Amino acid sequence: MTKIGVILGSTRPGRRGEKVARWVMDVASRRDDAQFDLIDLADYPLPHLDEPLPPSLGQYQNQHTRDWAAAIGQYDGFIFVTPEYNHSTSGVLKNAIDYLYAEWNNKAVGVVSYGAVGGARAAEHLRLIAGELQMADVRTNVTLSMFTDFVDFTDLAPGEHQVRALDTMLDQVIAWSGALAPLRAVPTVR
Repeated sequence: MTKIGVILGSTRPGRRGEKVARWVMDVASRRDDAQFDLIDLADYPLPHLDEPLPPSLGQYQNQHTRDWAAAIGQYDGFIFVTPEYNHSTSGVLKNAIDYLYAEWNNKAVGVVSYGAVGGARAAEHLRLIAGELQMADVRTNVTLSMFTDFVDFTDLAPGEHQVRALDTMLDQVIAWSGALAPLRAVPTVR
């Protein structure tokens, strides 16, 4: 069965991302066409990138990097749940992505973002990053506005249109993950 990792890309105290990730997991749990696992970056306290060699070489020196690589390598695709900080994604998510290379290759990715303008700029930055990592970013992303999808900027209350967008994105991530499976069977050229 296709395995999709839902990466919670914020470790900030009082983060809204936990509610968003739980909502994604709740909607995803109603499906039977893939397995979804929550990957909380708070459970992977990676220091600022401290590998001496580029990740494209795959010669990870640190145990925390090898553990992160093993966690990510088992998935066929991903959903990044990200806040928008300063017109981009969170530093902790960018750092976690930057640690690895081959573990991201030939996998599908969708983005659920949140912020004042729905986190759209964070999602766009993640699309650029995904391209460099040979990931297939799907067309549909979910952008949750702090003004309309949260009550008092705190409690998540997405409308039905957001559930439909999430279902469409999940369809696309699962389809692309399956389509890319033959490429994942071939060792990555470094």
